[in-house]
Amino acid sequence: MPKILYSSASPYSAKVRMAAAYAGIQLEAVPTDTGAEPAELLAANPLGKIPVLVTDGGETVFDSRAINQYLNRLSGNGLFPRNADKRLEAERLEALADGICDCLLVHVYERRARPEEKVHAPWLDKQWSKVTRALDMLNANPPKLPKQITAGQIGLRATIGYLDLRFAGQWERGRAKLKRWAARFDEKFPELTPYLPA
Repeated sequence: MPKILYSSASPYSAKVRMAAAYAGIQLEAVPTDTGAEPAELLAANPLGKIPVLVTDGGETVFDSRAINQYLNRLSGNGLFPRNADKRLEAERLEALADGICDCLLVHVYERRARPEEKVHAPWLDKQWSKVTRALDMLNANPPKLPKQITAGQIGLRATIGYLDLRFAGQWERGRAKLKRWAARFDEKFPELTPYLPA
């Protein structure tokens, strides 16, 4: 069985684990502490980042979007539509969700790694403005939730899960549509909620 090196709090890990579950691909989940730089992780991904998928043949796939593309091929297009326009829409939504997470992680790591007096507030403000623009756009026009979803919708749900985990009370105001969208996602796909960031 393929292995996924992951962290339960990582939105990127959540996304690929949700995608695998949705596509019906079983993975052996291996909790991994990137800070400890374990040998297994560094051998699989010299960047020392998660998630990393290790195939049965020992090949590694890293970066969550590359993993989702790999899972899509394994599942016979179970995560991305064959139609070029619809596929682009799914890829764009996944990229937007990942971009939001990139900005959020800047906040987490800046505050975790630096003493308070060295935290660069203007940089964090700029990152937060990117997050709010993206969330406002998504709230104004939440993606549809058809019976057959894509890696895009899955990525967005993982992102909202990360917001709830690390930024509860800081992002929800004025975004009721996006909160309802996440609740509807969970109602329609309850089998995916155990993989949300925790």
